[in-house]
Amino acid sequence: MLPTSLLRAFLLAATATLGTARPSWPHFTVGQEHVEVLSMRAAMPLNPAAVYDVTCVDASLRIVFHDENVAQLSICGGISGSNTRCAGGPQSTEAQSASAKFTLAPVTPGAVLNISKVRWEQCVRAARAICPTGSMAGTCRGGASNGDVKFSLEKP
Repeated sequence: MLPTSLLRAFLLAATATLGTARPSWPHFTVGQEHVEVLSMRAAMPLNPAAVYDVTCVDASLRIVFHDENVAQLSICGGISGSNTRCAGGPQSTEAQSASAKFTLAPVTPGAVLNISKVRWEQCVRAARAICPTGSMAGTCRGGASNGDVKFSLEKP
């Protein structure tokens, strides 16, 4: 074991060196909640059949990943945590966070939304595999009391 004075001297020297060092690459930090979202997405298998009729509307729009995630989990008043389904049977829903806005509605007239969190996440992930950046629109298989759900992601 190192003596306390030697350990203190080592820590001071390391701190002084780190304080003046400049990385030669851009330095970004990712919050723990984002790491968890990324790891959950990596663990979820991609299901291309979850979505169809995907259109990449404007690939040049800059929609921030975090904003998209917040808006994604804010549909139907929030489907994060213990809320695992769009409750209350709305005929449409919108959710917005800074640079991202999702809009959802059933394809079949008179149907209501009851999309589950898992189905919605699979749908968005499959659509993002087709349109990795910018705004998009498509149709999720299922998720309504009768039939499928149309959605769009745009910049508000």
